[in-house]
Formats: sequence, C-alpha cells, structure tokens
Amino acid sequence: MRIAFYAPLKPLDHPVPSGDRLMARLLVIALERAGYEVDVASKLRSRVGDGNALRQARLAELGGKLARRLIRRYENGFLPRPDAWFTYHLYYKSPDWIGPLVAAELGIPYFICEASHAPKRAHGPWAASHHAIERAVKQADAIFCPNRADMACLAPLARAGTVHFLPPFADIATWVPPLNGPDETAPLAPSKTDIVHLIAVAMMRPGDKWKSFAVLAAALAALPSSLQGRWRLTLVGDGPVRGDVVALFARFAPDQICFAGQCDVSATRYYLAQADLCVWPAISEAYGMALLEAQAAGVAVLAGDSGGVSGIVRHGTTGWLVPEGDVAAFSKALALHLQNPASLKNAGKAAAQNAREHHDISSAARMLDYVMSPIITGRISARDAEDA
Repeated sequence: MRIAFYAPLKPLDHPVPSGDRLMARLLVIALERAGYEVDVASKLRSRVGDGNALRQARLAELGGKLARRLIRRYENGFLPRPDAWFTYHLYYKSPDWIGPLVAAELGIPYFICEASHAPKRAHGPWAASHHAIERAVKQADAIFCPNRADMACLAPLARAGTVHFLPPFADIATWVPPLNGPDETAPLAPSKTDIVHLIAVAMMRPGDKWKSFAVLAAALAALPSSLQGRWRLTLVGDGPVRGDVVALFARFAPDQICFAGQCDVSATRYYLAQADLCVWPAISEAYGMALLEAQAAGVAVLAGDSGGVSGIVRHGTTGWLVPEGDVAAFSKALALHLQNPASLKNAGKAAAQNAREHHDISSAARMLDYVMSPIITGRISARDAEDA
C-alpha cells in the first residue's frame, strides 16, 4: 500500500536540524518498515509565525492549487495513486491546506500524527489556520499523538475511536556509540570518578529554548559552592542566540562548559556516550526527542515536567522530573544526584532498557500498521465493491 506523506511545519530536507525534522524522517522510516511505500507529496511549508492573515490566505490558496494539481496527476497516472494520506504535525501556525482536499477527492483515508487544538485561537490573527486544523481533525480517520496532553484537546473534535497514543520513538536498535570523537582522532576518554558529566542537546533559538537555557544556567549557579567543582557540562547545539547562551554560562569556569556546536548524529552520540546525566528544563517542550536519544544512550535524564516529557522520562526510574520552570527545584534535584552519582548509573541502565522496549522504531511501525491497515484495506474493498 502506498502513502502520500506531508510535513507542513518543516519539510524532511529542511537545512535546519530540529526534533520536528527528525520525527518526520523517523515516521517515514517507520511507515516503510511497516511495509508501506511512502511518497513525499509536497514540500510546501505552511507555517505563519506572526499571524499575518494575508499570508495565511495566500498559503491556503496555494495549498488548494497544489492539491488540485496532485489530484489531476494521481487520476491521470502521472503519479502513483496513494492508498492513504499521512500528515505530520498540525497546529494553528502550521495547518494542512493540501491533504484534506486530496484525501476527500480521492476517497482515501486521511491520517495525522501530532496535532494540537487551541480553542483560544478561534478568534484573532490565526483564526483561518485554526479553523483549518479543526476541519482536518474532524476529517481524520486516525490521529496519532506522541504527546498525551494533546489527546484531551482533540477528543471533542475527533471522531470516536480515532485518537491513539503513539509513544515517541527513535531507531534505538541500531544505536552504537562511536569509539572516536567528532574529529575522528580523539578516543573516548574514561569518565573521571569525581566529576559528573552533564549534557544538554538543543537548538539555540529564541523563545522556549532560550528560556530553558536560562533556567539551566540559573540552576547550576544556585548549586552549593561545595558542588561547583563536581560537574562539567557539554552543550550540543547551535542557533541564532548562541551568543546569548554563551553569555548565560560565562559566570562558570571555562573548563566547566564545553560548547560542542551543531553536531551530526555520530558526534552527538559520542558526547552522549561520555555523559552521566542529561539536563534540560524543557520549557513548553512537546516531548523532547533529545531526551529520548539520551536515554537510548543509557544516560539518565533530569528534566522539567512539561508537555509529553513524562511519556518519555519515567520519574524515579529512568530519570527525574521537576516542575516546569522551577529553578530551585531543578537545582535541588541536581544537587542530590551530584552527591550520589551511583543513582545516575542505575537510572541510565533503566533508561536504555526502557528505550529499547517501548520507544524503538519497530514498536512504532507495528502500532501504525495495526491502526492504519484495517482502515486502508476497508476503504479499498469498499471502492472495489462500488466499481464492480
């Protein structure tokens, strides 16, 4: 069976790395492992970050034109006709102007992964996009939610039985830490027993990412003086506010902070392999792919309890959660583990096991197929019966 795939927030080949781009790519791989043929239907980026009504109207018009062109190409055989449409990540700033039109015209199922509904946007600058989200959710044959918090908001709109929890996932079974560093010359050094190696992996962007960096810096500064020499922090990531992030951590000794910059998968895994604890305040985090990757590497996590983070981090088992944005609570929890590093080792082992058992891409592939396959085959059978 063939799937038309679309990611309106950020195309799969977007040059800027992010958890959103990673998840879109992983979904394609998961669908392929489930036995589906996947075609990227469009690369139109529908995001309007400032609420510009004219731009939303233009994108809606362009989406309609692209939908009609796709329909013509599917019907005349220029493109292989899909058996279903699959859209990843819808919210009021980034609606799907294409998929619902194509799916309705072709009579194929319409699937969504990661949608959110914000009733307060029904009026105001994003009203048009908000209503497009509502229509898509009502049309969807199945909605997969990596963040449980989204499920309650979607349930009143979605058809009964169409909302499903899909645990965040990664290609964990193939995770192997590299033996050498990013420059392919530095061997992996053994961790010093008296130093706890901390790591944070995030893009340095304004807004919530910046706020998380600010909370992290403040929490480290609030540690008792007796613990200030007990940790080292590696920051993996880059972005437009890197200079501001560097300034946040300028209060610490230069040898305590390593700015690794933007890293590819291999380099990120190298730094994770050296870490004892992943620290991330997770302000307004959807669920945190970086937190999942850290656990896949056997690294315990200390994070803010926001969004769907609790669906990845099992408090007291694979890591620890503190109230979102609470500097004092984050610092206190960090202090406890700096004083008892043995707790990190045990949690890291549990994290790796939990990631393998519940968050591997193979589990996601089975879940997607379990829900989607009967819907698709049922629609195909109904269409064949009509044509007979």
